[in-house]
Amino acid sequence: MISELFPRTGLVSLVGAGPGDPDLLTIKAFKRLERADAVVHDRLIARVLLDHAPPDATRYDVGKIPGRHGAGRQTEINDLLIRLGAAGLRVVRLKGGDPFVFGRGGEEALALTEAGVSWEIIPGISSALAAPAAAGIPVTHRGYSGSVTVATGHSQTGGHADAGHDWGALARMRGTLVFLMAMENLDLIVYRLLDEGRDGREPAALVRCGTTTRQKVLTGTLGDITARARALRLQPPAVLVIGPTVALAHVL
Repeated sequence: MISELFPRTGLVSLVGAGPGDPDLLTIKAFKRLERADAVVHDRLIARVLLDHAPPDATRYDVGKIPGRHGAGRQTEINDLLIRLGAAGLRVVRLKGGDPFVFGRGGEEALALTEAGVSWEIIPGISSALAAPAAAGIPVTHRGYSGSVTVATGHSQTGGHADAGHDWGALARMRGTLVFLMAMENLDLIVYRLLDEGRDGREPAALVRCGTTTRQKVLTGTLGDITARARALRLQPPAVLVIGPTVALAHVL
């Protein structure tokens, strides 16, 4: 087990930065940042978090631009983590949300394991739960929803969401359905769910930049949420929430 403080030998900490509000960073993540030799961070993290790292810690911005999620770019990040960890550095890999919830943390952990580099996981609060909560939408609620299903708006190869999903199964899922990174393929997501029989009258919401001062919440139905988002020119990042509990956003 890794001790509470960084060991003297190299260690890569895969750290969840949370959903956007810097105050939602965990205490353990904060402690790792304070002692880091290097911070490898994503594009969407709160930049103020980098201030917690020592001034002489090297900072690497490896954020991926929307639409450019190729395997080659991820391989470069894996190689960087391996090189820094193998050099004996205390490395914080700072990722939005939780590293193991559509954050490719598992791929990085596997690459580090295969290279013989020590690593640890420090979970973060996922926007799949935090963004709806910040908008007054509980993902489960007695009498409304007893389950929640989380899916990605991207395919595993990046960009197009059509591959990799069983749309029939998602359409039949009862309870709350949450899509992360939903904006780029919103039209497709809604079309496929409706085409597979999901009720277009079901409440739906888009939560942009949830938990931050830039948060915007758009509510409607599955059938009209795309048109509403287009009319307001809603931009990513946003989480799509579908299900009965969305109606509680107007009450809570």
